[in-house]
Amino acid sequence: MPRKTLQQQLDTLRQQLAEPAQLSDDDRHALLELAKDIERFSEQDEATMPDDNLVDGVNLAVERFEAEFPALTGTLRNVLQALASMGI
Repeated sequence: MPRKTLQQQLDTLRQQLAEPAQLSDDDRHALLELAKDIERFSEQDEATMPDDNLVDGVNLAVERFEAEFPALTGTLRNVLQALASMGI
């Protein structure tokens, strides 16, 4: 179930990134790459632990976009919560 929740949050994140917004192309690209990294992790077997950079990257994105993009930040927090429920 946690993987399904994570996938749903990643889908929501991709939808938000596809919408025209104030995000720069660099920011959009960085978030899409982060989503790809999380997707790759979610497709691995349960014994594989991601490196700390995965969660750190999401945390940094939350901090970076918190004030200006609250909906995007909420989705990123949901991703963190899904990762936490997977033991990450």
